[in-house]
Amino acid sequence: EINTLRGNLNWMRARSGHLRSERLGDDLSKLLPIIDERGSDSACLDNALELLVNAGRSMDHAMMMLMPQAWGAKYPMGPDLRGFFEYHAGIMEPWDGPAAVAFSDGRFVGGVLDRNGLRPARYTITTDGFIVFASEAGVLDIDPATVREKGALRPGQMILVDLARHRVMHDYELKMRLA
Repeated sequence: EINTLRGNLNWMRARSGHLRSERLGDDLSKLLPIIDERGSDSACLDNALELLVNAGRSMDHAMMMLMPQAWGAKYPMGPDLRGFFEYHAGIMEPWDGPAAVAFSDGRFVGGVLDRNGLRPARYTITTDGFIVFASEAGVLDIDPATVREKGALRPGQMILVDLARHRVMHDYELKMRLA
């Protein structure tokens, strides 16, 4: 068992008997145990993400549940967003383990940085629709003339690409839509 994930694994085990999903119905019990504890911290996170997405949450919603930004008295935010995080805190504890995560379901591709921000998470978007998300700048040689946007995720931030609509959505838009 992975020490950094012990709390998450224990909570998932404890809640497994109470899981419900209209979408998965009685088939949900066939998925138990949800987490394959022999996997890496990334594999365990993937197990939890798959459950949330297959039960009906969008990919970005599920990632915000698993890797929420820091919130509380020290972190000012609007009441809608605070309500989102407060509500989900009763359902899911923040996931320990991976600090910067890239994720995809085939239609959406995204990246998120955990609320501690201990790993860099940089991105570059080119004028021809190419996006690079990596922990270091310059992992690929990109002609500066083709760079439309460069940035770095801050702790708890997310970026999401909708491949069907050819659209990049940044942290604020994603969180306000869900809040």
